[in-house]
Amino acid sequence: MLAAIPLLLLPAALYNILVLALLDGGFQSVLADDLMGRRLFVMPMASGGHWAVNLGDLLTFVTLGILFIELLKSTTSRKVVIVNHSLSMILFIACLIEFLLFRAFATTSFFLLTSMVLLDVLAGFIVTIVASRRDIDVIG
Repeated sequence: MLAAIPLLLLPAALYNILVLALLDGGFQSVLADDLMGRRLFVMPMASGGHWAVNLGDLLTFVTLGILFIELLKSTTSRKVVIVNHSLSMILFIACLIEFLLFRAFATTSFFLLTSMVLLDVLAGFIVTIVASRRDIDVIG
């Protein structure tokens, strides 16, 4: 049953923990954009330029990797996948509510995270529908 839990819950929970634990003002904090824009490290490039990586960039990169794993999980046709899609939909609704109603979540990083959760929901349902149609065609 642990497979039913959407993995994208991890970056969403991490964002919530970072914003709510590190910033004064909680959900209404106006400093979340500054937190996500905080530079973590600078990497020198072969071109002579420097690549600065922010906390929001790192969170987006990790979320993309998790989205890839979620998309791979959605290709199976087990019953637990339906529960996963439902929980992903609930996660998307929660992220959308946070994005629209709370200042601390009105950042580009959280918008991209919410968009990835939406893509997971849409791709999961589409892959499940196509796979079930193919199963019906084989039987018929």
